[in-house]
Amino acid sequence: MSEAILLVGGKGTRLHPLCTFTPKPLLLVAGVPLLTHQLARAAAAGVTRVVFATSYLAELFEREYGDGAGLGLELVYVTETEPLGTGGAIRNAARHLTCGSDEPVLVFNGDILSGLDIRGLRDGHRDSGADVTLHLTRVADPRAYGLVPTDERGRVIAFLEKPERPEEIVTDQINAGCYVFTRSVIDTIPEGRVVSVERETFPGLLDSGALLRGVVDETYWLDLGTPAAFVTGSADLVSGRVSSPALPGPAGPALVLPGAQVDPLAALTAGSAVYDGAVVEAGAVVESSVVLPGARIGRGARVQRSVVGRDAVVGEWTSVVDAVIGDHAHLGPHNEVPAGVRVDCGVRLPERAVRVSAPAHLG
Repeated sequence: MSEAILLVGGKGTRLHPLCTFTPKPLLLVAGVPLLTHQLARAAAAGVTRVVFATSYLAELFEREYGDGAGLGLELVYVTETEPLGTGGAIRNAARHLTCGSDEPVLVFNGDILSGLDIRGLRDGHRDSGADVTLHLTRVADPRAYGLVPTDERGRVIAFLEKPERPEEIVTDQINAGCYVFTRSVIDTIPEGRVVSVERETFPGLLDSGALLRGVVDETYWLDLGTPAAFVTGSADLVSGRVSSPALPGPAGPALVLPGAQVDPLAALTAGSAVYDGAVVEAGAVVESSVVLPGARIGRGARVQRSVVGRDAVVGEWTSVVDAVIGDHAHLGPHNEVPAGVRVDCGVRLPERAVRVSAPAHLG
């Protein structure tokens, strides 16, 4: 397998406001853009050429990676002028593949963090003679996903929509967003219109008698589509729970990038990442959080399981828990930002504007 299609067209709306100025796959995760971890793992598995299927803020991908030489890859960029869905995007990008009709093509999503053995998935696909091989993973609660049951030989037998009743949960296996297609199968996807690979392409192939093979892999897997998952994925990479050739330093309790300033009396724990130009002042505690370039965490502040955006400020003695602070936002001293809150880009909160507890002087 030398070629791949990378789906990176989404707007990342579930991550608002983090994707206001940055596409989701280019968000910084454990020191580098999320996509860099994926590309490095693909290259290590033998991929040499990747076609990017882009749409939202498409120009930023080429600005970040250029021709791909820095990653040992050849990169090609294809931009959708109108959204085409997952299947339509794959078909549109396939115009730029160079491999033969019987060759395997890796197709993967730009927002998944995984420990999958990509080379093993490719080799199994080739050896089985499958038309498509799907990476499947098991989840404790599959209600939010489409289900993909397989038989005892690993052959996919159905694609089931999100279950609404307990009796509809016939498996805990879900589509993990990484596939190997035989090139000729991609060429059967209709051109120039919206196509869902999950709802149209795969069920249609099953109905036609094609061999769709599901490989259940129970190594690390995480969809970084929500703020909580984004924070978790970054912390897991920093702490070494999942490995990446692109991690810029050894795994440990924290990752501090060159150019960041962390006071010796501050505490960084649980896989936190602090980026270049960021400042963490004395007495601050940053736990399992992401502090993006240029951000400042004030004296005595506490940031837990949260993201602090570029050039944002968390004032002295302010607490931020399970929250997102947008780029250039400014939180004054003694605020308490509770779980689930998303402070938009550029917002300014004065001192004590948001609290969940009464000030001590009020008894």
